[in-house]
Amino acid sequence: MIPSSVDQVSEAFTSRDYIADRSLAVTVHLALELGRPLFLEGEAGVGKTEVAKVLAAVLDEPLIRLQCYEGLDANHALYEWDYARQMLAIRLLEVKGEGAKADVADIMSREYLVARPLLQAVEAAATGRRPVLLIDELDRADEEFEAYLLEFLSDFQVTIPEIGTIRAATAPVVVVTSNRTREIHDALKRRCIYHWIDYPTFERETAIVHRKIPGISAELAAELARAMERLRTMDLFKPPGVAETLDWAASLAVLGSARLSPEVADSTLGVILKYQEDIERVRTTGVERLLTAG
Repeated sequence: MIPSSVDQVSEAFTSRDYIADRSLAVTVHLALELGRPLFLEGEAGVGKTEVAKVLAAVLDEPLIRLQCYEGLDANHALYEWDYARQMLAIRLLEVKGEGAKADVADIMSREYLVARPLLQAVEAAATGRRPVLLIDELDRADEEFEAYLLEFLSDFQVTIPEIGTIRAATAPVVVVTSNRTREIHDALKRRCIYHWIDYPTFERETAIVHRKIPGISAELAAELARAMERLRTMDLFKPPGVAETLDWAASLAVLGSARLSPEVADSTLGVILKYQEDIERVRTTGVERLLTAG
């Protein structure tokens, strides 16, 4: 069921362990009510992809994910012909002696098509459903694909020359994410409801840790949130996100550490920092400074 108010969006997200701030709940509500794509931008690891997953769970609809990468083109995002099955069909027709009478439609029908995420979303939406289409890390794709996506988000239809045009009866729920490694064109942003997801505040990050890691003490959750807050103010090549906070909490649980002492923090820096230069910078500054209050 689609939440009918901002409060209902917020409650639905919380019930699925996603602590959304008010502005994100407002943005999601507007995107659902207006039928517009949701464009989420922010640093890696702040929970953009998770929004799409939670939305799919809230709406009880399938999540269809298109992971973007350099070199992605419309063909790989839409559909591909199953050449192996087509060749097998041709040989069967020849064995039956029907090769001379075969028609293009015998091997160029929907049966021989492999649907990729965009076509999957349109086909699902053609039946009246509203699947959640996640177009993840669009900034990794080339600008040519971005231009095609602009057209797709306008019409929600796919034309296959050998079969025809497939149209969505209702627009799918679209979530586009970007880590802002490059700027996305304004024309595409204008079609979307935009929201920047920032690192959480100390209070919200503490609440997220409590929600995601049942049984964690209030002291340890606060120590993790405070250390992360400090790390994000340092000039690191890759500051840790919320995902790393949860990894850190889970790692301490595995180690049986009830508190985040300087020794424990130092030995587990590899859980949250992925570059040796960042680890060295933290150690040079002093790991204990991550844990001091005030």
